[in-house]
Amino acid sequence: MTPSTPGTAPGTSEPLADDIVAVPVPHPWRWVGAGVVVVVLGLLVWAFSQANIDWSVPPKFFLQEQVLVGMRNTLLISVLAQVVGVALGVLVAVMRQSDNWVTRGVAEFYIWLFRGTPVLVQLMIWYNLSLVFPTIPGTGIVMNSVMTPFTAALLGLGINEGAYMAEIVRSGIQSVDKGQTEAAGALGMSRAHTMRRIVLPQAMRVIIPPTGNEFINMLKTSSLAYSIQYLELLQAAVRIYSNTLQVIEMLITVSAWYLILTTVFSIAQYYLERHFNRSDQDAGVDDGPLSRVRRNLKFGRQE
Repeated sequence: MTPSTPGTAPGTSEPLADDIVAVPVPHPWRWVGAGVVVVVLGLLVWAFSQANIDWSVPPKFFLQEQVLVGMRNTLLISVLAQVVGVALGVLVAVMRQSDNWVTRGVAEFYIWLFRGTPVLVQLMIWYNLSLVFPTIPGTGIVMNSVMTPFTAALLGLGINEGAYMAEIVRSGIQSVDKGQTEAAGALGMSRAHTMRRIVLPQAMRVIIPPTGNEFINMLKTSSLAYSIQYLELLQAAVRIYSNTLQVIEMLITVSAWYLILTTVFSIAQYYLERHFNRSDQDAGVDDGPLSRVRRNLKFGRQE
């Protein structure tokens, strides 16, 4: 039988009468949907352009000293509260795995209490703790000298976050095959040593993605600290527009800062996740946000 070549009839060297041409299936509704989106966005841009907003104010106050202090305080309280939350989350998750019913019950009560009440209420309770404890019991130290807005924000945000992190860490621990724990026990490793050296390192692949999301959410949740007079981004905006009466303009300014912070940490989260998922990555392939931007810029130059 004569071997065929591409573009010829099987078993012959004669060319095919008609080449098969693959025609993409049309999707007209996609273009209709895209058109609707463009129209809606255009209407929104037009509406804001006609609104009574002084667009010169956001650039003017973007790097204003009080706003920058608020941005730094937002970062500070978010990072510290997340650290507290992660530490508590790991501790409580391990407690939930305990065979001791008292230890397990305390962990479950902690999660139930702090996940079941609004974080704003918790912040207010911490800030107003001096109403029921004028001094720290057994010390004689005045409560108001310790429970500053910063301390109240750190405790309120951090302890609340610990309840959510406990569930995240628990799911990560449970994702590790129990056979590995049994094998470590057979080798004579203690439960604490097994948890630290065997279980938690493997659980990180499951723990890291939701933890990154929790931190990004913490950046925004920290704005609730304005209610207890902690000078973060929103409180800085409130103090400025209380004098200038440029309410929307200042809210737009701090919204821009929140978008910048969440964008930066979202990119950092992507690369951190990729680090802990190295075995799942295709060799030599980088589809991260920065790589996509570089490819698009390169494609634009070639055009």
